[in-house]
Amino acid sequence: MKKRVLALLLALTMTLALAACGSNGDDGKDKTDAPPVDTQQPAGGDEQSDAPAERKSVKVGLICIGDENDQGYTYNFIRGKEAATEALAASGIDVEWVVKWNIGEDTGCEDANIELAEEGCQLIINNSFGFEPFMLKVAPDYPEIEFIACTNQASWGDDLDNTHNAFANIYEGRYLAGVVAGMKLQQMIDEGTITADQAVIGYVGAFSYAEVISGFTSYYLGAKSVCPSVTMKVQFVGSWSDATEEANAASALADMGCVMISQHSDNTTPATTAQSKGVFHTGYNNDMTSVAPEASLIGTRINWAPYFEYVIGSVANGGSFDQDWCHGMEMNAVVMTDLNEAIAAPGTAEKLAEVEDQLRSGKLQVFDTSTFTIGGEELKNAFALDTDGDFAPDSEEAVFDGAFHESHFQSAPYFALRIDGIEWVNEEWG
Repeated sequence: MKKRVLALLLALTMTLALAACGSNGDDGKDKTDAPPVDTQQPAGGDEQSDAPAERKSVKVGLICIGDENDQGYTYNFIRGKEAATEALAASGIDVEWVVKWNIGEDTGCEDANIELAEEGCQLIINNSFGFEPFMLKVAPDYPEIEFIACTNQASWGDDLDNTHNAFANIYEGRYLAGVVAGMKLQQMIDEGTITADQAVIGYVGAFSYAEVISGFTSYYLGAKSVCPSVTMKVQFVGSWSDATEEANAASALADMGCVMISQHSDNTTPATTAQSKGVFHTGYNNDMTSVAPEASLIGTRINWAPYFEYVIGSVANGGSFDQDWCHGMEMNAVVMTDLNEAIAAPGTAEKLAEVEDQLRSGKLQVFDTSTFTIGGEELKNAFALDTDGDFAPDSEEAVFDGAFHESHFQSAPYFALRIDGIEWVNEEWG
């Protein structure tokens, strides 16, 4: 595959930052309220010109599986869009967005990509996993337009220069959310509210894809690090976004004895259901405290603003950008929502800060192989493949230096191992 190289000094700062961590880097950056990454540093030279810089403009298409009112997955993309637009405007780049809402993972997505291309978009972003096959049908016909499939993997190995993938190391945020959940469970054990064997987490999963498995495994490992007796039950709903089924799954898990609910699904109904059932909750994509103040402890989300700034700035300046991009907390690409200290266990904020520092520094590896077993045996070596072989390079081994290195060889998650302590209530879905 032909790799593209950034050609302008205007994008040099971000290029060096990414290169320092390898092709997909394991760095992240700051907390939710930190300033976005400045991907457009001034060109070199000591002399400053008093002449105003010429403003640039970019037309960007965004294809969304939902809309801005879902308070979950698509809403989170819109937050990134708005933050990036503001930051780019301040640096002299104006963005004209053309957004397609509520597009299905079907031929309607292909039509949406064609429509945006014909409308003159220079960059087209597809925000859902199932959009990529339809995007790839269109991209070869418009080689002058850059196409991005978020949360996907095909550009890692295709032969098209104008296709790209992007993800974030969300497993870092899920691990931290698990620490918050585990501290609450341990508090309940210590206070006699539950027994050690009743520290059971219920997890609402969309599909049994590597992305979801990676997420709930990292969450479980975070909880286990502070509550050793914890176990987990996962129920899949067969959809990324089905508010009713997500609520039903959360309700069923609570009825099975789960006293903590979490989710890899797009809606707030697991949070509201947890509150109605009198159990606790941690969220995804959004701060769900507003809808479940008595249940929701914290959430984690991908912050798309740094990536949007990077790619749009590159296009505006006539440069190119990575075909496969993945970063985490040190790049501000993964952030936590506010901790609900009214219901969190004492000391949670301090513990959260401590663990986050360890993740940023690399001192703590989320998938440290000494912290979990498979069939009672410690994982010694594993290839970065799911059962279909679709998610990772066939030739690369994911386990080295005592840890499974998720999203190291490509941006899309490829952790698909079923570890001890996690029960799948319903079998593979998807």
